[in-house]
Amino acid sequence: MLVGYARVSTPSQNLDLQIKALKEAGCDKIFTDIASGAKTARPGLKDAEMVLREGDALVVWKLDRLGRSIQHLIESINDLKEKGIGFRSLQEAIDTQTSGGKLVFHIFSALAEFERDLIRERTNAGLEAARARGKKGGRPKSLDQPKNIKLLKQMHADPSYSIGDICKTLDISRSTFYRYLKSDNNENDGQ
Repeated sequence: MLVGYARVSTPSQNLDLQIKALKEAGCDKIFTDIASGAKTARPGLKDAEMVLREGDALVVWKLDRLGRSIQHLIESINDLKEKGIGFRSLQEAIDTQTSGGKLVFHIFSALAEFERDLIRERTNAGLEAARARGKKGGRPKSLDQPKNIKLLKQMHADPSYSIGDICKTLDISRSTFYRYLKSDNNENDGQ
């Protein structure tokens, strides 16, 4: 059985072209969504997946109707493949139930993996270069000034201040308060 899936991003867009193409392709059932590709909640696609059985195929008018990125598209098609369900895209003439379609899909997978590796390499190179220039990564500490840490210790030693008062005064959370208190005690233990 061929199950069609059509999607537009906004209500002002029309599904007619996609639905007509899916009917002409021989789809027995067609499910639709009016939602951005970036949104994960697509009830029409969920309904289509519920109807699909091993040996069936999910058919879309264009690749971008199913996935919001190449990575998402590959994951979706792999999920279908694991269930024994094929995938067809009419505009790109891809059919994962044929040898040529499988080849094209494997090329997409390899390109997506290559893209991920390139991004990882660039990110690591950028972080290394920043470290070489003396830059530190991550979020700045809440109490980076030694005077603030000293104030925290003084206020903690004074019984008139509650922990809540100290946290409010220094604009820190309780967990940050205890972390600074603990790290300060550990440093003093070693001396």
